[in-house]
Amino acid sequence: MDIRALTFDVFGTVVDWRNSIAREVAAVAQKKGVKLDPHEFADAWRNLYQPAMERVRTGGRGFVKLDVLHRENLEELLPKFGLGGLSEAERDDLNRAWHRLDPWPDVVEGLTRLKKKFILATLSNGNVALMVNMAKRAGLPWDTILGAEVARAYKPQPQAYNSAVDMLGLKPEQVALVAAHNGDLVAASKCGLRTCFVLRPDEHGPKQKTDTKAEHKFDYVATSFIDLADKLGA
Repeated sequence: MDIRALTFDVFGTVVDWRNSIAREVAAVAQKKGVKLDPHEFADAWRNLYQPAMERVRTGGRGFVKLDVLHRENLEELLPKFGLGGLSEAERDDLNRAWHRLDPWPDVVEGLTRLKKKFILATLSNGNVALMVNMAKRAGLPWDTILGAEVARAYKPQPQAYNSAVDMLGLKPEQVALVAAHNGDLVAASKCGLRTCFVLRPDEHGPKQKTDTKAEHKFDYVATSFIDLADKLGA
């Protein structure tokens, strides 16, 4: 296969959003003297993610970047968890927790190896500022930031994948998507991209029931970014 570029799903594949958000929420709750389950909060916030994007996908509203959707969802959650008294500045800072997510332990080493052989780009529903800030903090060596805000379309809409291929000036079969989610890879495959499944069995915590294995015949299946680098000869 003549793969020239690797594009990456980010939330769950590259970064551990659940524990990172729980850490940030726990700090806010402690400061405010509020008792809550920070992982429950993280899960509840994430559960509003797809419905919010679906309104955009189906034309219920025009395209808005993920920071806006996250903030709207946060406003819905805060009173339910006893944090309705947060100031505007505190709400803004908590919303930017998504810019401060920690990578999985294998990520930086794996990406550094992969970068020697391939162009590396995000292909995330996260907006550009979010991706840039996350990369700067975590040391993620992207060559470029692509994805929903650039395409003005949220995955799994074809335009999200097609735009990335077009921006890279390559053919679909020269671009691979790396993701821990079967559905994302299936959608990318339908657009002609190559596919790399990387297992992240702890993304949703100890009771994870989805994406516990590769459910389709993807081009590569790996247990980590380091394993993927081995399999791609990087």
